[in-house]
Amino acid sequence: MAERVAPRGSGTDQSSDWRLSCFDELPSTSDLCLAKAEEGEADGFAALAFHQTSPRGSRGRLWSDPGDSLALSVLLRPDANERKQPGAWAFIAALAFHDGLASGRESSRLRIKWPNDIVLDGRKMGGILVEAGGGAAAWLVIGFGANLVASPAIPGRKLASLAEWTASCQPRAVAERILVALAHWRQVFRTEGFAAIRLAWLERSLPLGAPLVVNGGGHYSKGRFAGIGEDGELLLDCNGKVERVITGEVLYGDPTVNALETGRAAGH
Repeated sequence: MAERVAPRGSGTDQSSDWRLSCFDELPSTSDLCLAKAEEGEADGFAALAFHQTSPRGSRGRLWSDPGDSLALSVLLRPDANERKQPGAWAFIAALAFHDGLASGRESSRLRIKWPNDIVLDGRKMGGILVEAGGGAAAWLVIGFGANLVASPAIPGRKLASLAEWTASCQPRAVAERILVALAHWRQVFRTEGFAAIRLAWLERSLPLGAPLVVNGGGHYSKGRFAGIGEDGELLLDCNGKVERVITGEVLYGDPTVNALETGRAAGH
């Protein structure tokens, strides 16, 4: 297994010097970052794998890697102020993910679905896994996974890949753009608070009124996207009644994208 260490990250608002290690193959980039965290690795370590043998997705699922995908994880050491609002990290990471994939392009086709999935034309293209721990020596591991060149075939779902939208989809280049964007939005959070993160997130989210289905512990709610609250909770308009969703699996409620007859679609 070869390891190649990239130069330190560059760009304005760089809150830490990224130490990006690239691997031909790993079981899981997030598992590597978790191990590094327990070993005492400092803030700013990042791992990129060109192939993963045991990738993990959200909600305990295995993430399907069709090849030529993005498998990037970062290790952060949040300071005391950053730890006061742990829920903000899902939105900070989503902004960095979106902007890194977009590579400076603005388009209504590339959007964020609450809280941090990236969708292209309503079809899921990437997702984020945020894990935290460490007690007094707090750490945060953020895993970014995206279909770059091809998307896996999963019954009941239509997925997307970045190559459908842009030719700028080389894993190393995408990873470096995400790292620069993550440093930027982390600095915004430090200086301007979650209100600025929330506003930027809404500018990149699915449009208001987009149909959504939420699976919250076996209870399914169908409605339309009505924004997010001041703390980041999902606002779902269910026939004129707005529900506040703190946690749950959220699907884009278009049956041409997901099989919603039972309220559930296949996992990652």
